[in-house]
Amino acid sequence: MGVTTVAVVGCGMMGRGIMEVAAVAGLKVKGIKVTPGDLEAPRKNIQSSLDRRVKRGKMTAEQAAEVMSRIELSSGLAAVAGADLVIESAVEDEPTKIKLLKDIEAKMHPEAVLGTNTSSLRLETLAAALGRSERFLGLHFFSPVPAMELVELGAIGKTADYATKKAEEFCKQIGKTAVRVQASPGYIVNRLLVPYLLHGISTLESGIASADAIDTAMRLGCGHPMGPLALSDLIGLDVVRAMAETLHRELGDKARYEMPKTLIQLTDAKQLGRKSKLGIFDYSTEAPTLNPAIKVG
Repeated sequence: MGVTTVAVVGCGMMGRGIMEVAAVAGLKVKGIKVTPGDLEAPRKNIQSSLDRRVKRGKMTAEQAAEVMSRIELSSGLAAVAGADLVIESAVEDEPTKIKLLKDIEAKMHPEAVLGTNTSSLRLETLAAALGRSERFLGLHFFSPVPAMELVELGAIGKTADYATKKAEEFCKQIGKTAVRVQASPGYIVNRLLVPYLLHGISTLESGIASADAIDTAMRLGCGHPMGPLALSDLIGLDVVRAMAETLHRELGDKARYEMPKTLIQLTDAKQLGRKSKLGIFDYSTEAPTLNPAIKVG
């Protein structure tokens, strides 16, 4: 019942993380890049993550080399054909994702299970475009994937039991805990998390407290490992905005998912957080400082 080969479509931060944990668990991994650019960048990113494990004493250099040998990167969807499980982890745009899922289904093995890493798009809408929706479900990982234990598993009414069981078995194989949720936009975590992040940014905008004070208060007062502003930058401000827009549209709750002006301004300026070195904070120096473009009060 277990998975021996997993294909991950999408070489962004989430996709690379899923590839890494699957390869560390001993699985054969097919990584597929679907955006322009060569394969050297994702390969270097995965290697850098493994090097950090070696530096912390979590694995040896030889073990890291073995993990990398289990990851095969390509730029063609034909690579999904030999996988027991295919996980799509590409851009959170419904038309783009629907087209990609249809293309994946046409290439994958008829008996394989197809999962999507989306949490905010409606699974029923995505499944309606597929010919074998009984093999389709949501597998929502959290960033950074190597460190986060949770996977939200969302099944639609048509999802077969064996598909859900295979997905749960895969999560066990890679050391994750799967929680079953209804196939509703946002599942559990993002329904609760996105309003929290948005209100964190709004609190900064209002001038109630500094960015450092907001993050420190939530860390020390609520026991969070990271405050909402630093977490937004880590997730990616473009991702936070996309989730908020989708949940607003799907759930019709304007007040809960109202977009702070700062988030709009920063994402329009392509200041997206850690991945662009500039977001709510400026990461160009050793100690992050508030982005001078942000106006408060």
